[in-house]
Amino acid sequence: MNQPTTPETPAQTSPEDSFELKVEGFSGTPEEIERQWLEQVYKGRGDTMPQLTWRAVLMGSVLGGVLSLTNLYIGLKSGWGFGVAITACILSYAIWTALYQVGFARTKMTILENNCMQSTASAAGYSTGTTLVSAFSAFILITGHPLPLGLTLAWVFFLAVLGVTMAIPMKRQMINVEQLRFPSGIAAAETLRALHSHGEKGMRAAKALGIAGGLAALSQFLTDGLRLISHSLEPFQLGSLVDKANAFIAGKVWIGRTVMFTWDPIFIAAGAITGMRVCASMLVSGTLCWAVAVPLLQRHGYISMTGGFREVVQWTLWGGTACMVTSGLLNFLFQWKTSLRAFRNLGKMFKRGGQSEDPLDAIEAPMNWFLIGQVVSLIVLAYLAKTTFDMPYWLAAFALVMSFILALVACRVTGETDTTPVGSMGQLTQMTVGAIHPGSATTTLMSANVVSSAAISSADLLTDLKSGYLLGANPRKQFLAQFSGIFIGTLVTVVSFSVMVPRADVLGSDQFPAPAAQSWRAVALTMSKGIGDLHPVKKWSIAIGAAVGVALALLPVLFPKKQKYLPSAAGAGLAWTFHWYYSLLFFLGALVALVWQKKAPKHAEDFTYPVASGVIAGGSLMGVLLIFWENGPELISKFFHG
Repeated sequence: MNQPTTPETPAQTSPEDSFELKVEGFSGTPEEIERQWLEQVYKGRGDTMPQLTWRAVLMGSVLGGVLSLTNLYIGLKSGWGFGVAITACILSYAIWTALYQVGFARTKMTILENNCMQSTASAAGYSTGTTLVSAFSAFILITGHPLPLGLTLAWVFFLAVLGVTMAIPMKRQMINVEQLRFPSGIAAAETLRALHSHGEKGMRAAKALGIAGGLAALSQFLTDGLRLISHSLEPFQLGSLVDKANAFIAGKVWIGRTVMFTWDPIFIAAGAITGMRVCASMLVSGTLCWAVAVPLLQRHGYISMTGGFREVVQWTLWGGTACMVTSGLLNFLFQWKTSLRAFRNLGKMFKRGGQSEDPLDAIEAPMNWFLIGQVVSLIVLAYLAKTTFDMPYWLAAFALVMSFILALVACRVTGETDTTPVGSMGQLTQMTVGAIHPGSATTTLMSANVVSSAAISSADLLTDLKSGYLLGANPRKQFLAQFSGIFIGTLVTVVSFSVMVPRADVLGSDQFPAPAAQSWRAVALTMSKGIGDLHPVKKWSIAIGAAVGVALALLPVLFPKKQKYLPSAAGAGLAWTFHWYYSLLFFLGALVALVWQKKAPKHAEDFTYPVASGVIAGGSLMGVLLIFWENGPELISKFFHG
């Protein structure tokens, strides 16, 4: 790792105000696009500025370890998890700046050090904990006991290695060439640029980001934080008032279908970054799902009229997932020429002294890292699966192949919508494994765990690499930072999980309802009997969803000039796997951004991304603070006293 420069070095004093993020990307052939990035963004930054330093990795590990406790706790409570990248960016900048001002640190962090730290924290705080609150918790619910600590550590670590290395061949295609949005990656880059800017334009963007972040934090507090001051204030929270309005306007049945309004500016901001094409696809498809298909299923008695989201989504996710899978695979096949470029180095490592003519090969993560990570992970995970669950070796190899295929899909969906369909990917795997190897709920569960963990780790790394791409970071160093975070993340999350969930009866209790684990358990038990037991409605949903995915993937090929007006298969499929009101919020954000761009294009160009990024950062940071405020003492007590 390189050491930080002294304050006198040019890299440290180069003004950030003259640097603009190339959010809209470049145009031309794949080679031309990559050359433009290398010359206009990378040179003078990633090749000279300190990035992978010990202080960045250590601070990222510490922050990621702390934030992983938050995600683990809230995941067991609600099934949700928070991305920690933006939160870690702001906290690390604030902490290190304070240390610099009091004289403890000799130099400030560079913007690329902050970005490197973000990758470390994200791996530690997010990539390793999600599998514990879903598949591992479901395993405990099925068997009545947890896995031994050492075995859990090995599983979680090598699952993360599998996913992180799996993203290597996807990066150049999805980020460099296709330039997918990855909205959280854009938000993190905008946040860092604003924090490090000193010029007039940069200061305006930083001010806009700060104001938006402050308002979003205040909104989040007013939505869910007043009750922490006093329970008597809970009825006056924005969340409580919106709930009352929904009960009066929508009624219990439509609320159960999630066709209602909720106040969450984070999703509105994400929609502003995502764009109208994807967000409109989500709203139209989501409305067809939750306002048309679900009422029909309820009317015919397949779903209870009083069933909530967790019951209803078990019927809708099949079609949405099939749509995302078929479209994602077709997109990959259609781009086979550029995708093949990512694998060319596999042959070179067997050639003695082989030299590459591509200048990006020297800074991109090499393909032999991908090969080594996949082979080692396959061997270890196959051995663990065989000795622990009596899973056949061929099935473990099949799970690895499915991991790569569905990680392609998950990363593309994340790139377009900022949402990783982990549950859908896992449940599709359970269905597939149940069809070819029925009889064991734990086998179907843990094979799906391999796939979902690989998907979320890959998508998380690509989101971080997107921010690094915009800032001109060295992707190879950023990959190493992400890999470093896996170690501390695995240790903290697994040990903490064993403390919080010492027995099976803790899961499903009022303390830890573990809704994600309940869903995984239900699908595992159902699919262990084989696909023949899958309801005909679900089979038809899979067939129709797959056909829609194929059609939506073919349309841009048939009508390339109309591509920006064609529906997004990722957005359309995702809308069938989560609440309708999220698609509404995404659409509202895209609509605001579009109107702003039409009415005041110059202001929109300067402030849309900083404002949206500020909202995401402020809301996320306040969400984390509220979780610590409410659960911090109990969490610390459980960690030290059990």
